[in-house]
Amino acid sequence: MDKALMINHEKCTGCRLCELVCAVKHDGISNPTRSRIKVMKWEMEGLYIPMSCQQCQDAPCENGCPVGAISRNETLNRVEVDQEICIGCRTCVSVCPFGAMTFNAIDRKVIKCDLCDGDPQCVRFCDVKAVEYVPATDVSIVKKRDAALRLKEASKKADSLQANS
Repeated sequence: MDKALMINHEKCTGCRLCELVCAVKHDGISNPTRSRIKVMKWEMEGLYIPMSCQQCQDAPCENGCPVGAISRNETLNRVEVDQEICIGCRTCVSVCPFGAMTFNAIDRKVIKCDLCDGDPQCVRFCDVKAVEYVPATDVSIVKKRDAALRLKEASKKADSLQANS
């Protein structure tokens, strides 16, 4: 069964432990700049938003890579970067709609989430369960439910505005 990362930003406390364990797992160093998951802080809203590769089926990063360093591994259901081919041009960084591609200035190559070969460490160490590794269909169901709730709220606002007119 295909699995995917499901991120619930409402649970995220901004501890950034996910970034640290990711960097340690992949590079053996506790340096968040080498992490494949990034926690963005939205200052005005007071929110922390973990961002990670969505393993897109029609990945813009793969389509944009001029040297073919990015490909889909169907067996592991993930998008991968071949570090031997990557020239560090950062085209993939610029076309990723989720901001999930990161340029590693030390190695001069791009890095992205590889789901830790099926055992994502960010999930293992997230005490508040803001990041979970679940069946891909569960992610779809949650996104559909959230979209329906947003539509319901928008409809209520529209009805209220119409009633007040």
